[in-house]
Amino acid sequence: MTVLPEGLQGFITGAGWGEASIEAIPGDASFRRYFRLRNGANTAMLMHAPPPHEDPRPFVFVAEWLLDNDMRAPELLAQDLDAGWLLIEDFGNDRMREWIEARPETETAIYAQAIDTLVKLHQHKAGPLESYDMSVYQREVGLLTEWYCPAAGLNVDEAGFIKAWDAVLSPVLARQQPGVTVLRDYHAENIMILNGAGGAEGEQGLIDFQDALVGHPAYDLVSLLQDARRDVAPALERAMLDRYVSAAHAGEDFEADYAVLGAQRNTKIVGIFTRLCKRDGKPKYLDYIPRVWALMERDLLHPALSPVADWFDANIPDEIRRSGGGTIA
Repeated sequence: MTVLPEGLQGFITGAGWGEASIEAIPGDASFRRYFRLRNGANTAMLMHAPPPHEDPRPFVFVAEWLLDNDMRAPELLAQDLDAGWLLIEDFGNDRMREWIEARPETETAIYAQAIDTLVKLHQHKAGPLESYDMSVYQREVGLLTEWYCPAAGLNVDEAGFIKAWDAVLSPVLARQQPGVTVLRDYHAENIMILNGAGGAEGEQGLIDFQDALVGHPAYDLVSLLQDARRDVAPALERAMLDRYVSAAHAGEDFEADYAVLGAQRNTKIVGIFTRLCKRDGKPKYLDYIPRVWALMERDLLHPALSPVADWFDANIPDEIRRSGGGTIA
């Protein structure tokens, strides 16, 4: 039996949904919880982002900016932000990942739409958000040495790690100015296919964008095309990268930046998934590490990543790298 959070009934009653049935939605990697409300033919999604672990304000802020700029974020229906309650438009159950698994013939078209969404997003002046600066990039890759390396029994050169990443990220930072809105978790589990949920045929909806920053246009491409949770064929990745480069008129250094940010994101994810296991008791995330590690190894082949590749060669033994990240103790 699902235990409902304290204050739920009072909030939905005040929002005019007091007679609705309540269905818990399985969660993922955060403290947020979701519930679907049904009142006759009408549905809405209830988010509980309880303090102090969560704060719905960033989600609301970014959602309002996206909606104001004609991007398909969920409409905001009611809120009590101090208590962590937010009632939003229901985008249904059809995530991009499962939609493609059930209809593999649609994969290319669905990814093309997702690429076109990024092109459209990047045509707007970046939102009033914090910058994806060197301190953020370094803090993220540092999750590898903070969580993964100790769990894998590795004693590594942390100062050299920071120096190597500073060398490869500095030119990327120079080229990302003035920056675009980076959603940061733009992938097949955070893109909704809105057929049957009140949307036009093929329309895609955005979720899980509360951590958005102003950064490089390649970052969300990496998130989408080097997906930690599903395999994207190299040929599809190449076609979609070409589609973006052509539509956005990306510069000659764009592919180098794509590789650097791919390695940066994948390094971060290895650390995050290890932390989810070790700190939060969620070992299922270890199953994704071999895929992420393989993507990172491929990125490291790009000449723009030579200092970081040299660090990995000197600090991570071949047998661990060949096994897709090795065993976490």
